[in-house]
Amino acid sequence: MSTTAEKIFLLRTKMLNLGIDAFIVPSSDPHMSEYTAAHWKKREFISGFTGSAGTVVVLIDEAGLWTDSRYYLQAEKELTDSGIDLFKAGEADTPDYVDWIAERLNPGSKIAFEGEVFSIDDARKLSKKYKHYGITLDPHQTLLDDIWEGRPPIPENTIFVHETKYAGLSRREKIENIRKKMRQQDGSHYLITALDEIAWTLNLRGNDVPFNPVFHAYLIISLDAVYLFIDTHKITAPIGKELAEDDISVQLYSDIFEWVKEMPLESGLLFDPATTNARIFSLIPKEVIKIEKPSIVKDLKGLKNKTEQDGFRNAMVKDGVAMVKFLYWLEKNVPNGSVTELSASKQLKKFRAENENFVGESFGAISGFGAHGAIVHYSVSEETDIKLTPDNFYLIDSGGQYQEGTTDITRTVHLGAPNEQQKSDFTMVLKGNIALGTTCFPAGTRGVHLDILARKPLWSKGLNYGHGTGHGVGCFLNVHEGPQSIRPNDNGVAFEKGMITSNEPGLYRTGQYGIRIENLLLTLESDHSEFGEFLKFETLTLCPIDLKSIASSLLTHEEKLWINSYHKNVYDKISPYLDEELQVWLKEQTKEIK
Repeated sequence: MSTTAEKIFLLRTKMLNLGIDAFIVPSSDPHMSEYTAAHWKKREFISGFTGSAGTVVVLIDEAGLWTDSRYYLQAEKELTDSGIDLFKAGEADTPDYVDWIAERLNPGSKIAFEGEVFSIDDARKLSKKYKHYGITLDPHQTLLDDIWEGRPPIPENTIFVHETKYAGLSRREKIENIRKKMRQQDGSHYLITALDEIAWTLNLRGNDVPFNPVFHAYLIISLDAVYLFIDTHKITAPIGKELAEDDISVQLYSDIFEWVKEMPLESGLLFDPATTNARIFSLIPKEVIKIEKPSIVKDLKGLKNKTEQDGFRNAMVKDGVAMVKFLYWLEKNVPNGSVTELSASKQLKKFRAENENFVGESFGAISGFGAHGAIVHYSVSEETDIKLTPDNFYLIDSGGQYQEGTTDITRTVHLGAPNEQQKSDFTMVLKGNIALGTTCFPAGTRGVHLDILARKPLWSKGLNYGHGTGHGVGCFLNVHEGPQSIRPNDNGVAFEKGMITSNEPGLYRTGQYGIRIENLLLTLESDHSEFGEFLKFETLTLCPIDLKSIASSLLTHEEKLWINSYHKNVYDKISPYLDEELQVWLKEQTKEIK
């Protein structure tokens, strides 16, 4: 419809009419999802910034967008002529948006936001900050609804079953496991709002959010009943019958608010304040005992059972076959000038689609050549698409959704002959990947303790990267999940057996190239000694690493042994699914480093 500046003008007109001095627009939906359906992309609508993370604040005479280092370059481009200033969250001289607002408003000012898309935690953060300033909060304003012409509706896609042969546990078993945790925490009712947690609990999947096989719903589990709040047209007759047989009562999606308002008094309601929205919280009767705890389901879901672990291994073989076909295709076609970033990502999707049980991509592929590879979350489009030429690095970060599991892999390949700096940079990133993937560590170790392993080789050269090193991965679910992570800040979560986590150090030289090498790791038991239990990682990803970009003189003997062993495993697992020509090619790509 309008330009970003025109939309902000309309918003400010409404703000002035209502006496509102600041309006905050987050990226989330009512379920605090990282990736949202188009219906809830209000921050993108008002700002034009399309990244997955960010917060917009509009004052009467100023506006700002806060986003993290993955999106700095993208945001600078997309905010051009918008009237919105970019604030690089995480940098030392960047104020938090809460502080930024406080510095600009006076006592008696009013800040508005939509409580349904704010978590309890975030709403409390605002309240705690502003109550001493004489600034009031209004969490009931939906100012953008009236100016968003042609707003997409809430998706109405049919859900489908994720079979127990892939999930490892039935929904009845999962619900009983949840109830055991509820009893330990004195909860009579448990409210689940995160979409991937609902999908996991019920062994159901959907198509409401691009790339994430989830559906919009709320779930309440009591000690003797289960209530699913979902638009009923999403449920087929066979699924409806299954849910009834499992004693799951189906309610309308929007009825969650009335149910909470009228829930049994003196109940003990368990919920996660990080994923439950502020509107729901405001409706809980005061007589209900509020038990705020980190998500039970997040912890259960993060520990993959044996069936899920085996499923991931199967998915990795399929994904590895697709990646090998793609890398071979790339080598053969780039020299003739016919390959672009966009056509390359489409070709990789075609190779993945040849695999049995492939459902779709796990996220939009990051297909970046040269300088575009330095944009951490670069999203290629018709407008930005460029040709791949044999003179620089090409970075492809992609993944697939298979019924057996979710994949996430990054490979960086030089399409010609890398120079010494490029080889050194690539090797430092690889050394970090190896150091993390081969470590052994005591039980109780958290991601913040492991992060330095991936960064140390880069730090030794005065280099670094601005994103986290690892995130959890769902089983035919969201490619990003918790509870664990590997990054410089501590989230308090220790690694446990069964967790699957990415290992993705990188290096980005603005205007030149980006390098990232990403494998998925499974946490396993390593050893028991007089000093306690130790854990280790199994590298699940199966795909060759670009040998010509490695400066072997910078590798230790042990690192060379690891690469040779890894490449032998890649060849042994992948070659049986390739024709003779591809087998010969893969043999060359996985040859030993002497």
